[in-house]
Order: sequence, then C-alpha cells, then structure tokens
Amino acid sequence: MKRFLPALFLILLLSTSNAQRLSALAPVPDWTALEAFQETITRDEFVYLLEEVYAPRQAARGLIDIEPERALIRTTLEPAQTWVLRFAKDRASLRPAPRFWRTAAELTAARAPAEKRPLAGWRIALDPGHIGGEWARMEERWFKIGDTVPVTEGDMTLRVAELIAPQLSDLGAEILWVRQSAAPVTPERPETLKEAARAELALLGITPKRETYDGPDDPERGSTLQFESEVLFYRASEIRHRATLLNERLRPDLTICLHFNAEAWGDPHTPTLVPNNHFHVLVNGCYSEGELRNDDVRFEMLNKLLGRCYNEELAASENVAATMASLIGLPPYEYPGKNALQTGESAYIWARNLLANRLYHSPVVFLEPYVMNSQEVWERVQAGDFPGEQMVAGAMRKSLVREYADAVVAGVRSWAGAQKKETPIQATVPK
Repeated sequence: MKRFLPALFLILLLSTSNAQRLSALAPVPDWTALEAFQETITRDEFVYLLEEVYAPRQAARGLIDIEPERALIRTTLEPAQTWVLRFAKDRASLRPAPRFWRTAAELTAARAPAEKRPLAGWRIALDPGHIGGEWARMEERWFKIGDTVPVTEGDMTLRVAELIAPQLSDLGAEILWVRQSAAPVTPERPETLKEAARAELALLGITPKRETYDGPDDPERGSTLQFESEVLFYRASEIRHRATLLNERLRPDLTICLHFNAEAWGDPHTPTLVPNNHFHVLVNGCYSEGELRNDDVRFEMLNKLLGRCYNEELAASENVAATMASLIGLPPYEYPGKNALQTGESAYIWARNLLANRLYHSPVVFLEPYVMNSQEVWERVQAGDFPGEQMVAGAMRKSLVREYADAVVAGVRSWAGAQKKETPIQATVPK
C-alpha cells in the first residue's frame, strides 16, 4: 500500500463547492451524459454490481434508492436533486450500452483466420505511473541511500513500458502512450494552482501561516500553500489530464497502469528497507460512503458501472495476475483496512477506488508488483538494467524492469489466448 494515501486523499474527496459537493479540480457532472445508459441494464445486474463491487457495505445508502423498475440517484445533496435510471425489463429487452472499447472476445472473433499474431487489432494504452525525473521528489516517489542509485518510481515504470511496447507490438497490438517521457501530461504546474490550493485549504478551515515549507520533515508542511499546490498538481490535475487524453483521444480497448508498490520508508535520504515483497492488481470498486457523497465521484462510479468495465477488468486482471505471479514469484498483498475489497477468485485481485481507474472509461489492469523499499528490490535497482540473467540479491535473475515487462507481456498474451470465438464474455449476474 502506498505510504502517503489515507489522510490527504480523504481531505481532497471531502471538498465542497457551493451546492455541488466536488473533489479537488473536478468538473461539475453532466448527468444528461448518462441518459445513453437507459434500459441497458437489468435491476438484478445493477444491484449486484452496486452492492457487491462498487458500493459494498451499504456505501450508497441514501444516495441511490432502488425501486422495482428504476433507480433514483442523487445528483446533488443540498438542495436534493435526482436523476432516474430506468432498468431493462429483462435480458431480452436490453439495449446495448455505449462504449468505445471492445472486449477481448470481440477482438478475437474479429481477427482474420490467417492472422497469427494474438493481439492483432488490439488497442492497448500504456500508462507508466507517476512522472519521475525532476518531479520524483515532489511526488514522494524517490529515495536514496548515500551515494547509491536512487529508487525513482516514475522513471522505473517508464522503462518498464519502453520494454513492454515493442513486445506487444510484435504480437500485433497498436500501442498508445499515456506518458512517454519524464514530463507531466497536464499543462498545469504548482504555481498555476495556487488559487485552487488556497480555496481547498479554506474549505478545510485552514489559513496557511506560511506559503512554503522547509522540507519533508517540516511539521507544518501539510498546511502550507506550496504543499497543497503540489498535491493538486501531481495527484489531481495530472491524473485528470491523463484521463481526458485516454477517453477522448486514445480510446483504447485495454489500459495497463504500471506501478511499483512501497511501504513506509520515513526520511527519503535515510530510508527504511523492509523484508516484505509482494504483488497485487487493482480493479475499480469499493467506494466508501464518504467518497460517494461527492457528486462527481457518484457520477463517475455510475459511468464506470453502467459502462460494464468490471467483467473485463476482473477477467483480464485475474489472467494477467496469475501469469505474472508464476513468473515473478511474489505472494499476494492483503489490505488491512476497509478501503479495498478482495474480488473475484484470485487472492491477488482487489477492488479499490483510485482516481485513475475511476476516470478511465475502458477496462484497466492496474499493477502493483514489488515493494520498492524492500531489501531485495533495492539491491535489484542497484544492479541496473541488463540482458539475460545475473546473480542479484542471492539468486540468478533478470533485471527488475525486464522481469516486470516480460511478465506483463506474458500475462496479456495469456489473456488473449484464453478467448474463444464461440464463447463471448457475458455480463456478471447473480445466479
């Protein structure tokens, strides 16, 4: 689990704006955009996806009221307004749900019989997590021990993507890049977000005593305008701009979000190395009651649910996770709290509400292998990138980034090979 998430993430989600209750930098939802989903889902399937995947533990209570033929969904809380979703009477009367992406089964069925490349026709977006480069320290995705090689997540994920791309391309996929350099996708910078940051702090009742902070250990860092501006830059604006790029221009069939995990490391200049090393994959889901009280989050959850991403996300994630786990040999991570929910049949798969997998309208395989500040991974980072295998951390291994990349490619190839033309993926409905 990433080391910094809980407190500030909740702060951003609990922001309000006049009658609209919105997350940081979120646009006001256009609920008319969901009209295209009228009568595209049965009541049984809606209830199943809402209560078992997206809003478990009655998280949507009082926000979504389910009647026999429709659901009443709050669009604003004060004053209360409602959007009505009409259910299809039965599966025979279902209207097709609009989507720009194609399922793996559809892609397999569309491939020419003579085509030997298993990913022919697939449009796969690579999203190397974070930014890296000069932004890595600001993102808190950087640590270094003495004069050794720094561990920088954004640069590592980009290198993994660079190794994945030609392999998937050779298998027939069209590769789409969400980020292809150590530069932000968003045109905003912390300096341009100061007024938004000031407004966020004001909503929390915080009047900054200081504009800037003195370093990561400054006890007043979290209440400074500089820190709030930086967070809005790399955690909100950057991801929202990636989502716009992906949904409006790239429009992939599948997005692979590449990350490395981490445990608390303390001072990035004298970090704590841990013995733990593990792996998990995230699908969108497990929204909390507090998160759903934000109008934009409620809207985005419905967009994801009605867009039917879950089945494809889960099936792809389970297949990729099983293949990767067999190749990299890491045990599954287990979340200790209630911000994630194990879903599906694999111990490696967890549902969690992240900004990226919520805003991306097509299926996402969100990968979290390796613990960056584990002793083993740190030693592998120090060994650098190399072809073949070398003795590293007590065993003959590929380089860390090549092992990661090769495992992803094997997982996607396995997922494509698992499709059968005569067996299209069906919606998940309780028996």
